Order: sequence, then structure tokens, then C-alpha cells
Amino acid sequence: MANDIKKDVIHAKGFDIGIYTIDYENEFISLTDIAKYKSNAPNDVIKNWMRGRETLEFLGLWESLHNPDFKPVEFDGFKSEAGLHAFTMSPTKWIESVNAIGIVTKAGRYGGTYAHSDIALEFASWISAEFKLYIMKDYQRLKKDENSRLSLNWNLNREIAKLNYRIHTDAIKDNLIPPELTPEQISYKYANEADLLNVALFGRTAKQWRDADPGRKGNIRDDADLNQLLVLANMESYNAVLIGQGKKMSERLVLLRELAVKQMETLSLVSMDSLKRLPGGDSE
Repeated sequence: MANDIKKDVIHAKGFDIGIYTIDYENEFISLTDIAKYKSNAPNDVIKNWMRGRETLEFLGLWESLHNPDFKPVEFDGFKSEAGLHAFTMSPTKWIESVNAIGIVTKAGRYGGTYAHSDIALEFASWISAEFKLYIMKDYQRLKKDENSRLSLNWNLNREIAKLNYRIHTDAIKDNLIPPELTPEQISYKYANEADLLNVALFGRTAKQWRDADPGRKGNIRDDADLNQLLVLANMESYNAVLIGQGKKMSERLVLLRELAVKQMETLSLVSMDSLKRLPGGDSE
């Protein structure tokens, strides 16, 4: 899975249920945690649910709607056997056989079986209609908090930073990355440049930010305030120009730091009331 994973927890009737998202649009909820409401053997509960005909039909329909690489021939074979006494199904078998993306298995201490929220809530209905309502209630609370955090003021400038980041990475590709580098080395170079900006603006690398507070969610840029995001957007464009001029990283760090300090000082004197009055902005 991608590195930029946002994790959280849903609370339902005393049970903690893990949830994560990569894009803030598609959440994956822990089937393992939901199944613990029914049994101390959650893997068996999930397998029992997956072997049912109605469940297989639902999973197959979801994949056909969302997954262009879904394997319908293999699915038809499972559907013809679903419900028979000898038929068995597991998350791993399902994923590997039909190339499913709606269900994911994760290893490690916080591992288990996760599913897209559409599928997870269907599973919760099978477990207990009452439990599903408690899950949905806290899930809605989580989405409300998320939407508040991604209000117009924050999100607008995050998108500006993303657009400038494309300019920034193109400049790195065109000027700093020789063609003989491996993909792994190219990725490392991108990470270096991202941390150059982090150090210039925040005074620390992404790793140093995480190490200072391991329990904090998100990443160093998600934690930025509005002024910092505005400056970051400008820094990315400026760094692209400096790269094109052939400036060394040490030189660019000094120049980017000077820009960050100057612009942060300027922005601290500017009233942000006009932004707050925009539709969707913060109200007083």
C-alpha cells in the first residue's frame, strides 16, 4: 500500500475498529475488528460470511463496478459452488483468485483483513444490525471531522501545493536525475527534495517530525497551517527555478530558507478575514 496512509479508529459499543484511507475518498475498515464483536475467532467469522452465495454475489458485483482487472470467469466458478457444504472461501483466496481490490489483507501487529467501507458495512449488517448502526454513527462523526479539517481554507491551499509539486518534481526529473539512475534512486532523490523544502520551512525533515511525536496522525505537511501551505506552494515553484539554474542543494537550502522567513513574516501581517468569508470558510 502507499506510504501516505491516514489511519484512524471507529468506536462502536466498546469495540475499536481500525480504518484507513489513502485518498480521503475510499476508506477501508477492519473486518477483523468488526468480527470480534461476534467471536474471539474473527478469521473464522469472516470465512463463514464469505462462503455464502449472497455474499459472493455482492462481492462480485462490487468488484465488477470498481475494478477493471476483476476476473469474472474465476468469479463465476466460485458463484456456482457458493453455499455448498464443501465450499470454502477466505480473503486471501478471494484476492488471489479474482484479483480483488475491495478486500485487503495486512500483516504485522496491526494487521488483519480490511475491506472498502461499502463491503465492511455489508459485513457489519451480517454480524448485527444494531452493531452496524453504532459503527455508522461513529463513521459519520469521523467523516464530519475530516470534512471540517479539509475545509476550503485548508484544502484550497493544499491543492495549490500539489499543483506546484508537479512543477517541482518535473524540474527534478529534467535537471537532477541522470538517466542511468534506477527507479529506487529516483524515488530517493524526490524524497531528498521534499525534505529540503521541509527543512527550509519547518526546520526539520519528515522523519524528524514523526520521531518527535510518533503518535501524531498524518504527515508534516498535513499538520501545516494556512500560511505555511501558501509559502510551501511558492517554495516549490522557486525551487524548480533554482534547480533549472543548476544551483547546488546547499545553495538552494539557504535561498529557500530566506524566502520562507520573508514570506512568513509578510503573511503574519496580513489579515486572513477575506478568506474566512469565502463559502465554506471558517465562520466566526
